[in-house]
Amino acid sequence: MSGIEAITMPKWGLAMLEGTVTGWDVAEGDEVSAGQEIMEIETSKIANVYESPVSGVINRIVATEGETLPVGALLAVVAGAGTESSAVDAYIADFQENFVPPEPDGDDGPAAQTIEVPGFTIRRLAMGPGTGTPIVLIHGFGADLESWAFNQADLAAERPVHAIDLPGHGGSGKDVGDGSVSALSAAVVAYMRHEGLPDAHLVGHSLGGAVAVEVARGEPDLVSALTLVAPAGFGPDIAGDFIDGFISQSRARRLRGVLEMLVSDPGLVTTDMVEGVLRFKRLDGALDALKAVAAANFEGNAQRNDLRDHLSGLSQPVRVVWGSEDRVLSASHADGMEGARITLLEGAGHIVHMERAAEVNRTILG
Repeated sequence: MSGIEAITMPKWGLAMLEGTVTGWDVAEGDEVSAGQEIMEIETSKIANVYESPVSGVINRIVATEGETLPVGALLAVVAGAGTESSAVDAYIADFQENFVPPEPDGDDGPAAQTIEVPGFTIRRLAMGPGTGTPIVLIHGFGADLESWAFNQADLAAERPVHAIDLPGHGGSGKDVGDGSVSALSAAVVAYMRHEGLPDAHLVGHSLGGAVAVEVARGEPDLVSALTLVAPAGFGPDIAGDFIDGFISQSRARRLRGVLEMLVSDPGLVTTDMVEGVLRFKRLDGALDALKAVAAANFEGNAQRNDLRDHLSGLSQPVRVVWGSEDRVLSASHADGMEGARITLLEGAGHIVHMERAAEVNRTILG
């Protein structure tokens, strides 16, 4: 049926099987462009805006607000002006009759692995082709490689992309040494050399941004470019309440209030996100590792690292992405970052790569 196109439930991250439509930003009859934000979808990780994959007129909205649907399910139909309603009806009927939801135990593609590299046990998720400039994704304090669930698959369309858990985080070993940026960067270097990743583009979020800068300073031959997402180390202050609360809170309700500091809209924090953090903190050695990393890098509301002067000495191109509503590391820290290309995303918080994934992905690839 020429001229009729489907908008379907996206797949953000390997583990996503379904999503809930929490709001439409367009109505039937509206003209939309590819890349335009048209709805908000909540997953087990976080709520996120969905950009239309096609251009045209929203002829029919199929999914209602509050409806939970599997990946690939029909959400709306785009059709050209003058398309007969009967043709749209037939298209929808044919789609629904032939749609098969993904199986929970099906092949979801590459899986995270835990490997031994010299001096470290590292959990990683690698995907993408075997050629092209590799990207290495480095998460922030308290997070893990799953924080890149909305980014990695898109970035891996044309190049290899490796997401790793830093020491003390996720499924990596819990020995963090002195917990410093230098100690954490040593693990990244060891992983890259073990995997034979020359000239990689490092993408670091928050504390991971400081780690990426340290790798570029110490091993410039390994780094072709840097993208720093709300990076630590470029301003004097940090929200100490977030760091302290992330470590100390063991009740879901109180921890939720801490995690809400990460986003501009508290409603984006899901129950699964809260429970995931609590499960991680129960792992042997996890809390001690977090405390060591926090003590090495932060003191109250102050940051111990000052990397601003190091930026001008880097030979690699540097991009910086920050959410204007960041309540953990103020976006004002981007002021005066000489030599860096700054992208400020209005209305986004600290985990801007999750809140505004498509825009951050375009910045990384640009």
